[in-house]
Amino acid sequence: MVAFPTETVYGLGADASNPAAVAKIFAAKGRPQDHPVIVHLGGIELLPLWAGEIPAAARKLAAAFWPGPLTLILKRAAGASDSVTGGQDTVGVRIPGHPVALELLRAFAGEEGGRVFSGVAAPSANRFGRISPTTAAHVRAELGAAVDCVLDGGACGVGIESTIVDLSRGRAVLLRPGEITPAQIAAVLGAEVDLPDAAAPRVSGALASHYAPRTPLYLVAAAELPARLAGLRGKRLAVLARAAAPPGLKDVSWQTAPRAAAGYAHELYASLRRLDDLSCDAILVEAPPSAPEWQGVNDRLRRASSN
Repeated sequence: MVAFPTETVYGLGADASNPAAVAKIFAAKGRPQDHPVIVHLGGIELLPLWAGEIPAAARKLAAAFWPGPLTLILKRAAGASDSVTGGQDTVGVRIPGHPVALELLRAFAGEEGGRVFSGVAAPSANRFGRISPTTAAHVRAELGAAVDCVLDGGACGVGIESTIVDLSRGRAVLLRPGEITPAQIAAVLGAEVDLPDAAAPRVSGALASHYAPRTPLYLVAAAELPARLAGLRGKRLAVLARAAAPPGLKDVSWQTAPRAAAGYAHELYASLRRLDDLSCDAILVEAPPSAPEWQGVNDRLRRASSN
């Protein structure tokens, strides 16, 4: 297994066509066996090896956003095994937009000894359900010797996982928000993006509880933050807010987050890790705005919270 940087978070990679190799990912992460993983490719020419059906919408989105933080859910090809699909008839694929990731993926692809190597399965390089890593140091702290090699590509630029769009059922359905917004997708496709229903495929990061620190995390509206702090006086508290700490505040570890959505996302997981390492009784996070560009951040915080 090799952990490597993408523009979103660090991934824990193994040969996607080798079920025994993929099983090592699941064991290292403590990941449920029916939870699908995303296959990372070094080029669009490899897509037919994994997707049995590639609709026009997929080609439009690929042309617009690959390499980049967008995962497409498509009907699987015959060679896509249950180890990466979670036993479903769909597969998640993307071409990441990080130079180290692309160099690794392109060097990996090819044929040797009669075997074709084409894709790398790479969920986030952390324990299942915990905060995703955005630096090589996060990977080592989380997984230690369970990872054979960590490629250090610096801090991830985006900082939250890719947007996931399902195209396997004749329409575009948003299964996980990210940096690429539904409005951007709709502009490329010329059609609105639907919300998921009960028949939507299972995908990475869609469980109700995910991305969570060990310390209980609570989302608090900005106007309610002073009262919540007062009500928890005597507890060891950490706060992540877009505003600076009020004067005279004592015994609270306060971290000020960037005010813009992109900067907030870039710093989010590193901020949560720092606050989690303080071993406080609770982490209070000022709820970000509800504007469309904040959808990915709000999704991660909602799943990380104990509210």
